[in-house]
Formats: sequence, structure tokens, C-alpha cells
Amino acid sequence: MLRAQDLAVWRAERCLFEALHFELHAGQLALLVGPNGSGKTTLLRILAGLGEPTTGVATWNGATIGQLEADERGALAYRGHLEALKRDLTVAENLEFHAALWGGQADCREVLADLKLSDAADTRVRYLSAGQRRRASLATLRVSGAKLWLLDEPTTNLDGEGRAVLRDWTSRHLATGGLAVIATHQPDEFTRSGVLLIEL
Repeated sequence: MLRAQDLAVWRAERCLFEALHFELHAGQLALLVGPNGSGKTTLLRILAGLGEPTTGVATWNGATIGQLEADERGALAYRGHLEALKRDLTVAENLEFHAALWGGQADCREVLADLKLSDAADTRVRYLSAGQRRRASLATLRVSGAKLWLLDEPTTNLDGEGRAVLRDWTSRHLATGGLAVIATHQPDEFTRSGVLLIEL
């Protein structure tokens, strides 16, 4: 379970958000919506253990996220605006690296086929288009085996086909007991029964 209790973030005299409470359980999706600068990325980084709130606490299965042990952090996967790819490795090598790092079990060939990246499997990341890099970044998410996905504007640079694959993967992730928090300007793309909408 993911829980936020009385979270607040201040930047000097400016409050991004305060008194934020929510709980997310297995199979649930939360959507973060709000204008640029409202704190969506900041909140995701707090939930990933990469930042600290001004007040309040975020916990994963009862433990403060910022204090999780290294092996416990493997349950959380954050994808921000950077692709988290090694540019001098091929797409396949990046997936193999992430699978080994996270201890994931996904079939890299199947993941690449889903994303229509099979032909680019042996291409170095530095030579990919922006859309291909975004797809490859999402592929590393699939092979991670993480229970909690934290995604910051994941549809950026994705065409309609890529967005459809992401929606399908998210649905399958939730159906198998995963959780997801997605910051998006297009919440309608992820609308489903039981979704938690968090407006910042």
C-alpha cells in the first residue's frame, strides 16, 4: 500500500501543495492533474524517495519511503522526463541491463515487439528518435518487475499506437496487483473505474 499523510511542499514563500492525504492499494491507479508548476513532478519524486516533503510523510507498506532499504526500493519504479537509458548501449542491451538490475523476469523480445521496436533492438539509443527513446524507456519499466509505477507525463513523444500500448500495459499491471501513479495533462486517456484523481 502507498500512503501519503499530510504532505506539504513549500518553495521559499510559495506553497506547491499542502494537507495532501491519499491511499493507494493493489490494483489501483491515481492520476495527478494540474497546471505546470503545481507540484506533480515534485510529488512523484517524493513518492519515489528522491525528494523530501516540507511536512508529512509518504509510506510504502508502512515504511517511510525515504528510509527504504535498497532491496525494498526495487518495488518502486519512477520514470520522469529523462529516459533512464544508456545512450551508448543498444535498445536490447538497455533492457537486459534493467532486467538484471531490477531482477525482472519479462521477455525482452516480447516487450520490444509490443512497442514495435524489434527492428531497433540492436541500435544504439543515441541514434533513436525521441518517440523511439520514449518507447524504449517504457520498455525498461516493463522488465523491472516493480509493483509501483510512478510515471511523469509518460505519453510525451508517443504517437497514438504507443499511447495505446502504455494504456494496455498499465491495465495489465493493475490487473496483476500492481499500483500506478501517473502525472498527466490528459487524464481521459487513463480513465477507468475506481481511479483516484489528485488535483494539485
